[in-house]
Amino acid sequence: MSHHHHEINEKNLGITIVLNLAITIAQVIGGVISGSMALLSDAAHNFSDVLSLIISWVAKRLTNREQTINHTFGFKRAEIFAAFINSFTLIVIAVVIASESVERLINPTPIEGTIVIWLAGLSILLNGLSVLLIKKDAQGSINIKSAYLHLFTDMLTSIAVLAGGFAIKYLGWYWVDGILSLAIAAYLIYSSWSIFTDTLKIMMQFTPKSIDIKEIASAVQKINGIKNIHHIHVWQLDEHEIIFEAHVDLEKNIRISEFEDILKEIKTLLKKQKIGHYNIQPEYTVDDNKELINNNV
Repeated sequence: MSHHHHEINEKNLGITIVLNLAITIAQVIGGVISGSMALLSDAAHNFSDVLSLIISWVAKRLTNREQTINHTFGFKRAEIFAAFINSFTLIVIAVVIASESVERLINPTPIEGTIVIWLAGLSILLNGLSVLLIKKDAQGSINIKSAYLHLFTDMLTSIAVLAGGFAIKYLGWYWVDGILSLAIAAYLIYSSWSIFTDTLKIMMQFTPKSIDIKEIASAVQKINGIKNIHHIHVWQLDEHEIIFEAHVDLEKNIRISEFEDILKEIKTLLKKQKIGHYNIQPEYTVDDNKELINNNV
C-alpha cells in the first residue's frame, strides 16, 4: 500500500502569515478612519487568512507525526479538519459581511476614498505575493488549498474594493461600498462551499464519489471461489487514502494459502479503484445478513 505525502514549504507559509497579519492591521486602522465597510470586510477576510494559514501549518505538522499504539492512523485526518474549519469560517464571515452590508446600504455613510484606494492596492500586492508563495503546495493538499483559496479570493476582493475606492473618491458613489461587500460575501460562500462539503463528507465517512460499490461487488463475486460479498464499508481517511472493508462468503472450506490467492485478485480489483487499504473477512457457512450494506453495523 502506498501513501502520498506532500511536503510543504514552511518558510513560505511563515512569510505568508506575517504578510497577511500586516495587511489585516493596516486595513482595520484604515477602515475605521475611512468609514469603509468594504475595507473592514476585506480586513476580516485577511484575518481569517492568518487563522487559516496557522491552522493549516499546525495540521500539516500533526499529519507528519508517526503512527502509535494509541493513534494507529496517526493524525492523518488533521488536514481534513483544518480544511473544514477554514472553509466554515469563510462561510460564517460571509454571512456577517452580508448582514453588515445590507445595513450599510439602508443607512449609507460618507467614506474617505483615498484611504480605501491605497490600502486596497497594498492588499492586492501582498496577497498576490502570498498566493505565489503557497500556490505549489496547494496543488497537493486540500488543507493548503483551503488556505490558498482564502488568499486568492481576498486578492480578488481587494481588486473590487480598489475599484470601489475610485468610484467613491471620483464619483461620490458611497452605495458602491455596500454593494461590493455583498459581492464579496457571495463570492466567499461560492468559493468555499465545495471544500466545506467535501471535507464534511470525509469526516462523516461517506462513500467517496469516485467509488461504485455495486460495480466492485459485481466484479468481486465473479472471482472463482467467492459466493457473495457483503457488509461493505468504504470511506476516506484523508483526501488521498480510501479504505475498503467487507465480508466474503466462500464456496468451499479452503486453506489460508488458497484464500490468499483470492485476496490477490481482490487487491487487483481494488487497486484499479485507487483503494490502497483493505480489510477482507472470509466466511464459510456463517449465518448472517448477506446484504451489501448491513444497517445493523
